[in-house]
Amino acid sequence: MSQLIEKCERLKEATLGLATASTKVKNQALILVSKALEENTPFILSENEKDIAVAREKGMKESLIDRLRLNHARMQGMIDAIETVVQLKDPIWQSDQVWTLENGLTINKMTVPLGVIGIIYESRPNVTVDAFSLALKSGNGILLRGSSSAIHSNLALVRVIRDGLAKSQISPEVVQLIEDLDRKVVGEMLRLNEYIDVIIPRGGAELIRFVVDNATVPTIETGTGNCHVYVDESAKLEAALDIVENAKVQRPGACNACETLLVHEKVASEFLPQVAARLKDKVELRGCSQTQQLIQVNPATESDWAEEFLDYILAIKIVNNMEEAMAHIRQYGTKHSEAIITENYTHANLFLRGVDAAAVYVNASTRFTDGGEFGFGGEMGISTQKIHARGPMGLKELVTIKYVMVGNGQIRE
Repeated sequence: MSQLIEKCERLKEATLGLATASTKVKNQALILVSKALEENTPFILSENEKDIAVAREKGMKESLIDRLRLNHARMQGMIDAIETVVQLKDPIWQSDQVWTLENGLTINKMTVPLGVIGIIYESRPNVTVDAFSLALKSGNGILLRGSSSAIHSNLALVRVIRDGLAKSQISPEVVQLIEDLDRKVVGEMLRLNEYIDVIIPRGGAELIRFVVDNATVPTIETGTGNCHVYVDESAKLEAALDIVENAKVQRPGACNACETLLVHEKVASEFLPQVAARLKDKVELRGCSQTQQLIQVNPATESDWAEEFLDYILAIKIVNNMEEAMAHIRQYGTKHSEAIITENYTHANLFLRGVDAAAVYVNASTRFTDGGEFGFGGEMGISTQKIHARGPMGLKELVTIKYVMVGNGQIRE
């Protein structure tokens, strides 16, 4: 029997008990894990430094190293996220529909756990904690398969999580980490329908496509983030400048960072020089032919419009009107996060309704598309598909339904 199957058997068995655990028991377990993370922060950070060192040796770009890095503030953020999950309403065994048929049979639509969730993710060791805490509160077991770049961090985090669970009434076996980094193991995981109820890929386009193309286990597809900010002709340019800088620079390696700036032709000559001055020495600018006439930029290629740079690179295109901006987003966007900066109510409403994306903003940075920012206590990923879940996936997206019928002897005639 392979190590993967052994882990899955233990996980599935433990998940049966978790599905019926009380809210109090689950919350107590989460609190114990948060305390364990706090007490073991120095150990976790030292293991994370090993991953950082290896990443630098391999030449990983700094924006991606930033996704990999843990520090005291980020550790505290993970602990705070667990505490948020504790405070949130238990999503299990809730009902929003109850009705009684003419024959007296009562039907109740109840929420229940999905079962065992498998998540395959790159870098981002914070996902280890987010995925675990959301899965536990929603009554699901979690099978983690991180990337080689974060192996030391993930091993440390799972060890501490399991130590915390060992002091609770929840079995540590409800969380399992696949330590084998061979890609063949991922292929095997994708076909374990007997043990895994759903798989969530979280990472780059190549990973997501591999999972979707090869899995027999049902998947929830998270998406890459080729996100746009469109500056309309009525935009307050000072606010637009702050939003563009934040959306591009704050964490360029995040999937909700802006990759392309679209600017209405009527404000381009005034706005783009301000953009160039603000982002000077921070971001490489690549522009269309019209942009090149206004500011010093590298020429943008066709492939730039479709690229998720995850780096200090911004593509810029001048458009004739909002319709052209929306058409550009429709052609090149990944249905993740899109923003319009405008003071025109009609334009704002048309953009909100007409742009097909999981998250659409008016006069705000795309960087807010995040489970923590939404108040979910973290996220399992950001879904860009339309079935079951879309946008940041929190507790409510990790359940399914069961119809419960109560009768007094009814039979169907």
